[in-house]
Amino acid sequence: MEVVEGASGGPQLLRLGAGVTALLLTLAIVCSLPSLMEYWRRWRGMKPIPGVSPCYPVLGNALLFDRKGEVFFKKLQICVEEFRSWPLLKLWLGPLPLMILYHPDTVEAILNSSKHIEKSYLYTFLQPWLGTGLLTSTGGKWRSRRKMITPTFHFTILTDFLDVMNEQGSILVEKLEKHVDKESFDVFPDITLCALDIICETAMGKNVCAQENKDSEYVRAVYRMSDLIHERQKCPWFWPDLVYMLFKEGREHERNLKILHNFTDTVIAERAAELKNIKQTESNTDGYYEESHSKKRKAFLDMLLSATNDEGKKLSYRDIREEVDTFMFEGHDTTAAAMNWVLYLLGRNAEAQKKVQRELDEVFGNTERPVTMDDLKKLQYLECVVKEALRLFPSVPLFARALREDCCIRGYQIPKGTNVLVVTYALHRDPNTFPDPEEFRPERFFPENCKGRHPYAYVPFSAGPRNCIGQRFAQMEEKTLLALILRRFWVESCQKPEELGIAGELILRPNNGIWIKLKRRPDAA
Repeated sequence: MEVVEGASGGPQLLRLGAGVTALLLTLAIVCSLPSLMEYWRRWRGMKPIPGVSPCYPVLGNALLFDRKGEVFFKKLQICVEEFRSWPLLKLWLGPLPLMILYHPDTVEAILNSSKHIEKSYLYTFLQPWLGTGLLTSTGGKWRSRRKMITPTFHFTILTDFLDVMNEQGSILVEKLEKHVDKESFDVFPDITLCALDIICETAMGKNVCAQENKDSEYVRAVYRMSDLIHERQKCPWFWPDLVYMLFKEGREHERNLKILHNFTDTVIAERAAELKNIKQTESNTDGYYEESHSKKRKAFLDMLLSATNDEGKKLSYRDIREEVDTFMFEGHDTTAAAMNWVLYLLGRNAEAQKKVQRELDEVFGNTERPVTMDDLKKLQYLECVVKEALRLFPSVPLFARALREDCCIRGYQIPKGTNVLVVTYALHRDPNTFPDPEEFRPERFFPENCKGRHPYAYVPFSAGPRNCIGQRFAQMEEKTLLALILRRFWVESCQKPEELGIAGELILRPNNGIWIKLKRRPDAA
């Protein structure tokens, strides 16, 4: 730790004090690890691997990375670019070894493996909220849940979900009407609240009316919990629960956790009682029940309440809450971010926006009818636009795995227990795969231009055995809402890339929002 000589106090002493505090807390963490000897084994074993300096024992590189998402992510980008010619990069986040991957072949070595499916230690901080559901579980539990939940995303069920997307999308479009021919505004919150309404209704069968009531306690808790989790992941001194609860962040975490779980528990109990009443009515009327019930839209929660595992056992309420909370967490911020980035990019690329709108005119003409599954199949150029936006701005900019056994990657021996961080934001900018990587070119995803591309060069929904189970749902929602918006409005972006304040947190978000202007489209041709 560097100390500036000749200073009588001030910032230098404050930095030294903060460093000592961090060191003491991190030492406490290391002492709580299963084996201190294991830590030193990893430290020695990983010495030959290229890494960022300075790196201190126990503290690692933790002091180099600011807790603020924007600064942290920018520093990570700089590190990757400095080591771009190397196959991989080593970082130590306190006592936790991280192997940074950003080349297709190194990424494939991990994601394509059926052995390395365990999520990183950093995901344990999601468990107080999400338990060990599909996102955070591993081994037999993960395989069982994956098998059980996969039918939920069958084509016919997704078709029912499309009704919700159309309804909530129409509310969004009417909200955007007030901005036509007015000053620029931040569209990010509007899109996000719409996505939250969609996931609440499709996952829980509960309409929280977030678009009309953005200050609801549950909505605020969802956003704050996501921020708290990401802050904690980057601060090794916050990792022990006992230490975390001494800080205001830890106490705030507990308050928001109660709000989230109470809400989900209430919805599950209400839904279970409602389904029980329907079954009772059906039984009392010799198999006949009211048409209104038979046509009632199913939610993800309904399917979980009736699902059984391989042994024929139903999920407990706690198991169900894990999966519902997981879909609430994963299913709105990611899609909302993707849609915002599409609007931003189209607002800066008029020719691409014209092509999208010509395609929409061909499919929908002058009508404002709801979007159907057949329509979505025809929107091929819009699909390429969404894919290119996810290349430049992947909703999940990085994700991590823990190695369950020693692994060799491009000649480097990576010891068991190392956490591997796949930086999709950097992977998607590999100039060998995507020439002029900063340029927005939807044509990259035309079928003829995808031939021969490395299958792990583009992984916005991860890949391999643990790919995103909800990616069809996400793509359907993104195309539907964008079609509704772009059929009515012309979009102009009001920010340069350097003005966005990109932060790579749990999702890739612009700290400064997405500021656009809307104009009414002339009558569709």
